[in-house]
Amino acid sequence: MSVPWWAWVALTVVIAVMLAVDLFLHRDNHVIGFREAALWSAVWIAAGLAFGVVLWLWQGEDAAGAYYAGYLIEKALSIDNVFVFALVFTYFAVPAAVQHKVLFWGVIGALLFRLVFIFVGAGLLETFFWTAYVFGVFLIWTGWKMAFRHDAEMHPDRNLVVRLVRRIVPTDARYHGDRFFTRVDGRRVATLLFVVLIAVEATDLIFAIDSVAAILAITTSTFVVWTANAFAVLGLRSLYFCLAGLLRRFVHLHYGLAFLLAFAGVKLILSETPVGKLPIPLTLGVIVVTLAVSIGWSLVATRRTAPPVES
Repeated sequence: MSVPWWAWVALTVVIAVMLAVDLFLHRDNHVIGFREAALWSAVWIAAGLAFGVVLWLWQGEDAAGAYYAGYLIEKALSIDNVFVFALVFTYFAVPAAVQHKVLFWGVIGALLFRLVFIFVGAGLLETFFWTAYVFGVFLIWTGWKMAFRHDAEMHPDRNLVVRLVRRIVPTDARYHGDRFFTRVDGRRVATLLFVVLIAVEATDLIFAIDSVAAILAITTSTFVVWTANAFAVLGLRSLYFCLAGLLRRFVHLHYGLAFLLAFAGVKLILSETPVGKLPIPLTLGVIVVTLAVSIGWSLVATRRTAPPVES
C-alpha cells in the first residue's frame, strides 16, 4: 500500500487538532463523570470508524479491513490498559480531579512509543523473514501470560523505570495540585504526580509492544498500523473514565485478549509458511466473535454484582 507524504502530514494535523481540542475542553481540573466520558468515548469511536470508511473509499476494501481489525485489537487491549491505570491511580491515591492530566500526557507518550515501534517492527519484518517467528512466539507467550498470570500482584513503585526516575530526579513524595514539578525550599523537584505519569508511561510501554506486534500480524503497512493505533489510543483517556467503575464486570475479558494475542502470533508465523497470510475477513470474524464471547461471558457472570453507574 503506497501512501503519499501529504497523507501523513494531514493525519498528523488531524491528530494534533483533536488533542488540542481535548486539552482545551478539559483545561480545568474537574472530576470527569460517566456521562461526559461516555460522550467523548462515542466521539472518539465515531472518528475511528469514520476514518475506516475514508480508507475504504481511498485505498480499497483490504486496507480498510486491515485497519478495522487492527483498531478492534487495539481498542480491546485498551481495556486492559484501563485496568492497569486504575491500579496505578489507586496505588498512588491520585486525586480524581488531576487524573485526566496524567492520562492526557500518557496518551501523547503512547502515540510516540507506538510510532517508533511501528516503523522498527515493520522494517524488521520486511528485512528479515525470521522476525515473524520471533514476534509470533512473543505474542503467543504474552497471550499465555495474560491468560494465566493476569491476577499477579502489581507494585508500580517497584517498576525499574520509576525507581530510576526517583533516583535521578529529586522527588517530593506529595501532590502539588496538577503540577509535575514544583519548588520546595528553593529547590526544583518532581512531584508525586510526575512519578505517577512515569508509572503510567512505563506500563503502557509493554502494552505498546504487544499491540503493535499484534497489528503487524495483520498488515505491515505502517500507515494502516499507525492510524489503527492512533485512533484507538486517542480515546484512551475517555475510555478510562467511562469504564473505570465497571472494570470489575470484565472478569473474563483477559481470556479473550490472551486468545487474540496468541491468534495474532500464530497468524504471523503462518505468514512465513506455505499457508501464507490468513484472509482479512477471517481475522475480523475471529476478533469480533472472541470479544463478543469474552465480554458476554463476563457480563453474565457478574450480572448480580453490577456496580452503579455514576453521572
